[in-house]
Amino acid sequence: MKGRAWKFGDDVDTDAVIPGRYLIFNTPEQLARYTFEGVRPDFAKNVHENDIVVAGSNFGCGSSREHAPLALKGSKVSCVIAKSFARIFFRNAINIGVPVLECPDTDKIDDGDELEVDLSTGVIQNITKGETYQATPLPDFVREIVDEGGLIEYARKLASKR
Repeated sequence: MKGRAWKFGDDVDTDAVIPGRYLIFNTPEQLARYTFEGVRPDFAKNVHENDIVVAGSNFGCGSSREHAPLALKGSKVSCVIAKSFARIFFRNAINIGVPVLECPDTDKIDDGDELEVDLSTGVIQNITKGETYQATPLPDFVREIVDEGGLIEYARKLASKR
């Protein structure tokens, strides 16, 4: 996957990803219109398919609601790369089909950098700077869940094979 980096800092909570007043919406497409509205008002209008959210530590902290990864999925970002994730956000993202990678070098990535990411190896190439970073790759079974679009679709696929 290849896209432009949208850079955020540490402790980006789920209310920053999707403000609580928009929880009346439940589809990724509806939520996408308000993604990061309070912290990056330009995000929803300017994000492109396959762009990449890059953050510091503890991304997705706060509420355990699934609306935050749903909003990111609706925004069509290809993945989220952070130094670390709140556990419940990490699991919700996988369950919804949003790839997440932990990488200690996110501070080396700047807003707007062009990145190329290999989920299977965890290799992140910063095309803009000519640098390479190593993220923790997702285990094969987790990548299968993401590749199917989330846990529900993955379970449907398994059930259809029976």
